[in-house]
Amino acid sequence: MSTDMESKIKGIVDYIVADAEQEHRLKNLSIHLQPDKRVIIGILEKLQIILFPAHFGSKKVSEFAVKYELGGLVEEVYSDLTDQITLALLHSEEYADLPKRERKQVAAGLAEQFLDTLPRLRDYLKMDIQAGFEGDPAAFNTDEIIFSYPGFYAIMVNRLAHELHLLKVPLIPRIMTEHAHGQTGIDIHPGATIGRYFFIDHGTGVVIGETTTIGDRVKIYQGVTLGGLSTRAGQGLRNVKRHPTIEDDVTIYSNASILGGETVIGKGCVIGGNAFITQSVPPHTRVSIRNPELLYKPDEFCVTDQSEYWTYEI
Repeated sequence: MSTDMESKIKGIVDYIVADAEQEHRLKNLSIHLQPDKRVIIGILEKLQIILFPAHFGSKKVSEFAVKYELGGLVEEVYSDLTDQITLALLHSEEYADLPKRERKQVAAGLAEQFLDTLPRLRDYLKMDIQAGFEGDPAAFNTDEIIFSYPGFYAIMVNRLAHELHLLKVPLIPRIMTEHAHGQTGIDIHPGATIGRYFFIDHGTGVVIGETTTIGDRVKIYQGVTLGGLSTRAGQGLRNVKRHPTIEDDVTIYSNASILGGETVIGKGCVIGGNAFITQSVPPHTRVSIRNPELLYKPDEFCVTDQSEYWTYEI
């Protein structure tokens, strides 16, 4: 490498480090005191084993040693999560100015509260698995859903992240759900409130916004958006109900968009594919768009007799 190139690289690195240090000094942060995304993803992987040890646990461990393995994993999650929350609290106005020892005490308490939710979350996830199996004739068995369905993985991560969101842990819940987004193409904000027996079929392109509320036994398909009407007001919309409420026993088919914080989809509704909804729908209503008129014409380069053109109206 030439001397000029070495000098150029040094200049780029010096600038970036100095600028980053200045930015973090303004926020009373250190450049090295940020949550570690790799550790947080590792926490998710350990939680997946804890919640479903028969599916993701070590195959080399005997049945008698399973409890010890899980106990060790729970301890690791507690330790790792405490460390990451300690760092994340630097982004909280309430805790940013606390000495590190006090922040770590707060973080340990939050990590403990989170671990207390795991038995309940496992029960919820078992309901989600059952909803997936009952709702998808292509499912071979429930194990297939646990191992391979992107919708279930996104739901699992969201339920974990949502508990941390409720505990007001900064950054970490969103890192978790954005990891699931990257893995599955399903974007669920950790603030969304989701009821029991939830199933996302196929899933690619699903978007569920922060203030969405979803009831029990709801099923949605790929491309569904539960979003806001407009974000032009930016931060002025913070803490405002911007996303719809979906009541119990609703089915929403592919590529439907349901927008707005005042929009309520009543219990038992069926929303057809490609529907665009910005106002409430009464319970037990079917919503669909009219079939478009489709025109079928032979390729003119393949037909010698132009009289063979035809049109089908549907």
